[in-house]
Amino acid sequence: MGKAKGPPWLVADDLWVRIEPLLPVRSRRVRNPGRLPLNDRECLQGILFVPHTGIQWEWLPQELGFGSGMTCWCRLRDWNEAGVWDRLHEVLLTGLHQAGKLDWSRAVIDGSHHQARRGGPETGPSPVGRDGPGSEHHVITDGHGIPPAITLTGGNRNDVTRLLPLLEAIPHIKGRTGRPRHRPRQLFADRGHDFDKYRRLLWQRGIKPVTARRGTPHGSGLGAVRWAAERTNPWIHGFRRLRIRWEIRDDIHEALLKLACSLITYPRVKAFC
Repeated sequence: MGKAKGPPWLVADDLWVRIEPLLPVRSRRVRNPGRLPLNDRECLQGILFVPHTGIQWEWLPQELGFGSGMTCWCRLRDWNEAGVWDRLHEVLLTGLHQAGKLDWSRAVIDGSHHQARRGGPETGPSPVGRDGPGSEHHVITDGHGIPPAITLTGGNRNDVTRLLPLLEAIPHIKGRTGRPRHRPRQLFADRGHDFDKYRRLLWQRGIKPVTARRGTPHGSGLGAVRWAAERTNPWIHGFRRLRIRWEIRDDIHEALLKLACSLITYPRVKAFC
């Protein structure tokens, strides 16, 4: 029998080795330093417990040994401001690139609308219903469904307006012969991205646009490629805390999105690197 897996919020040694060097050093006062701060690894497990279970921060069970929900929330905020999640994702993507497991031949973009129950920045009215304010998750994936970038906007933003920002959000990945890679050869998108202006902008960047035309019948065949992003979105929203936006602060919600992308990328890195 294989070794039983623990809960998904427990940080494996292999993942911790990659994360620990990225964390900022915590300083303490010389005089009256107070209690020792909670161990970073335990705090990270408390952070992961929240998106996996969908629990509210203040309800984080103390008996788990992960500290209070507020402690974990503050550590998530501080690490996000220090760029930890961006660097972690880049480290994982670099590992895949070095192993030749990132598919730069094509990329796929997709968006998904989610309710924002408590409002906050980067929210807007739903374009398809009366569900109150909402936010849009915009994701770009490689041909295998690995997400190199994700962004957050208000729910009333047109998907095509995030096309170029998503491309610019892809980090420059080093590790193989030649210059760092950050652009796919082709970009696949649905009818919501059918604008000649953006086709021209993609061609100028050396990227071939492959976009379904508005007003044409379904069955263009692009679904055979676009499934990559359409599968990745359920992976991201398998984290219960991300199905509905509960965070008022947009930077906290976006930090959880970036963390989710790293957790989706990590198993593939572990398999091939």
